[in-house]
Amino acid sequence: MAKSIGLRGGLWTIGLVGLLVVLPLSIVAPVAGALGLAVLGLMATLLTAIMQQRRVSGLSASQEKLSSEIGVLSQRLLKAEAAVTVAARAVLAKTEPPAAAPTSADETLAAGVEDVTREIGLLSGIVRELAEVVSAQEAEITRLKAAPPSAPASAPPTAPLRRVPPPAAAFKPPAFVPANRDPEHEAALIEAFDGNGLEVWLQPVVTLPQRKVISYEALARLRLGSEILAPEAFLSALERHGRTTALDRRMIRSSTVIARHLQGRGSHATVAYGLSPLSLFEPNFLRSLGNLVSDGSDIVGRVTVTLPQASWRSLDAEQNTVLGALRGRLGFGLDRPTDLRFDASQLAERGVSQIKVPAALLLRPPSREMMPDIAIEDLVTALGRAGIRLVATEVEREGEVPDLIDLDVPLAQGTVFAGPKAVRAEVFAEAKAAAAEAAVQAGGEAQTASGAPQQRKAFRDFLRRAV
Repeated sequence: MAKSIGLRGGLWTIGLVGLLVVLPLSIVAPVAGALGLAVLGLMATLLTAIMQQRRVSGLSASQEKLSSEIGVLSQRLLKAEAAVTVAARAVLAKTEPPAAAPTSADETLAAGVEDVTREIGLLSGIVRELAEVVSAQEAEITRLKAAPPSAPASAPPTAPLRRVPPPAAAFKPPAFVPANRDPEHEAALIEAFDGNGLEVWLQPVVTLPQRKVISYEALARLRLGSEILAPEAFLSALERHGRTTALDRRMIRSSTVIARHLQGRGSHATVAYGLSPLSLFEPNFLRSLGNLVSDGSDIVGRVTVTLPQASWRSLDAEQNTVLGALRGRLGFGLDRPTDLRFDASQLAERGVSQIKVPAALLLRPPSREMMPDIAIEDLVTALGRAGIRLVATEVEREGEVPDLIDLDVPLAQGTVFAGPKAVRAEVFAEAKAAAAEAAVQAGGEAQTASGAPQQRKAFRDFLRRAV
């Protein structure tokens, strides 16, 4: 019976015997029934152990067989891979044109030179700013030692430094200048930037559908002769010559002046400015942002800096920490997006309060990869729940406004509402006059409090403190 039915059949047989024989027997003779149940239980245990042993043996044999087969397949794959590699090298050696190598080498060399040039430009910017700090310290010492009427004479020492940029010769190697770059034009751009050619223009951001101005965006313009240049025309030259950080510092200072002017007029509008991604990698730049607005505690939260989407995604731990320390003094925003896949909760945790997206990307996404996982209407709602307001930029046609309203976009910016306009020079003149008056008063108070003139400190000591 065991051969025909098997071990599982033996277990069923034991169960039937226990049910049909032992159970009635236990009613007539309880002792005999108990012994019968014990014997049946022992037999069932033995059969179960035998079944488990056979199963383990079968699995072990199958595992050994599979291991051997996998080893054989691995050896065959290695041989096939080696054969394919040899064949591919032979085909490439026959089909590769001999002229391709020099072209690739030239392109690699040009790319390397461009990277090195940009790094040198960044370093030159650091050296230039260090020289300006030293010059400012020397001017401050001179002003404190001099009489109060001679205080305005402390400004000229910065002029010689601008005429002698430390590594200027390294930016124009004649042997490696690309054909599409005009060294004379770049020199004119840098001269205009170092002079008084930088201008600040404002473009309003309005609410939809009321079209009420709620904030402004500060835009950099460079005046070259009678021509006004947009950032696309001069930003690459500033990057190669290490001026991007200086541009950001000057624009943020101007933004604070404009924000204070708006507050004085009773306006609650804020001022936003888009930082260059290269400025994030300059040492202590992010920390210095807090100092730029610390002097005006009355404008805390009225200046917003925006970073590209790629920069928000690639911030390291140190940059995240510094930006977290700036929350409350500066507002943060996201602009220059590459797609619409925003992590609302993560951006809200970092303090982002607005996201600027071109209207064309919202209304006519170029590809499915750029669209979010949810509908655009739901994206606007999700951002709003996280405290982030979406701004549709580059709105250039009136027909786009109703479509944006249908998507519940709260804010918009573009030439349809108002184009960029230059800030009046009187705004900055008033700020400079107020700053000069405050500096004179502070200098007089410092002289009265100290009594003795300050000692001149060595430049080496200053560098040791800076490091």
